[in-house]
Amino acid sequence: MDQKIMGVTDSKTPKSWAMLHAKCPRCRRGNMFEGGMYSFGSNRININCPHCHMTFEIEPGYFYAAMYVSYALNIMEVGFFCLATYLITHNADSPWLYVCTIISGCILITPFNFRYSRVFLLYWLSPKVHYHPELDRPDLQNTKEKTVNVYSNLKIIK
Repeated sequence: MDQKIMGVTDSKTPKSWAMLHAKCPRCRRGNMFEGGMYSFGSNRININCPHCHMTFEIEPGYFYAAMYVSYALNIMEVGFFCLATYLITHNADSPWLYVCTIISGCILITPFNFRYSRVFLLYWLSPKVHYHPELDRPDLQNTKEKTVNVYSNLKIIK
């Protein structure tokens, strides 16, 4: 899969790696978020991809759908926390043990849900967003001119 173009090795970034590192779904190079997941600074999504300039919020209110994805993740995590608590303590008599475990676990996992609900939404649940391997190059700088030049060479297949 590697192609050598003008002395530069050009390889596709794996989808699983790009999702794990919250990279842009179109070019798989630019970061979707500012900073780290558990950094004390802001945990905000970028407006545009710094590499290919794709707008992440495809339409106004697009990330409201991420609430439903986050809800599904939360339900799975609550089930996991209940099962793990039971398997570790073998105590089914204390509801406060489960309530405290679930609440503290959900609070600790909130940044994960915030980030990956948006990643899952853009990668798996957005039919308008597609991967463009020609944008997955390390030599593409943060200039709109190069992005426009790459897009002018694309052939649209209907």
